[in-house]
Amino acid sequence: MKTNLITLGGYEKLQQELEHLWRVERHETVEKVSWAASLGDRSENADYKYNKQKLRKIDGRIRYLTKRLEQLKVVYYSPQQDGKVFFGAWVEIEDEDENVRAFQIVGPDEIYDRKDAVSIDSPMARALLKKQVDDEAEVNTPQGTKTWFINKISYQQPA
Repeated sequence: MKTNLITLGGYEKLQQELEHLWRVERHETVEKVSWAASLGDRSENADYKYNKQKLRKIDGRIRYLTKRLEQLKVVYYSPQQDGKVFFGAWVEIEDEDENVRAFQIVGPDEIYDRKDAVSIDSPMARALLKKQVDDEAEVNTPQGTKTWFINKISYQQPA
C-alpha cells in the first residue's frame, strides 16, 4: 500500500500535471478526435483511433490525479527535524566500499522521472528514518544486508 505523504514540491508538480492535462492536452486531443471523426468512416481512420485512445488515457490520468490529490497529505518542513532523517530530507550516504549516494526521501508519487529520490516506503528510507549524521543504517537487500553510513542530512536541496 502506498503512503499518502508528499512534499509540497511534489504536490504542486502533480497539480500542474493535472492542470496541463485538463486545459491543454485534453482540449487539443478532443479537437483532433472531432476533426478525424468529420472525415467519415471511423473504422479505417487511424487518426481517429489513435486520438480516441489517447483521450481515454488522458481521461484516466485525470481521474487518477483528481482522486490521488484528495488523498495526499503534504508534509511541511519543521525546524525540529534538523539533524535527523525524516520525510523530505536530502541524505548523503556511503557504504563500506566508499560508494556515495545522495537522494531525497519522498512519497511514492514523486519518485518517477527522478534519479535523486527514494520512496518513504522503500527499505532504504525505512532504515534511515530517525538516524543522524555518522549513524549506520542496515538495509536488507536481495543480495543480503548492506551497511550505509550517513554523511549529510539537509532539508534544502543541495546545489
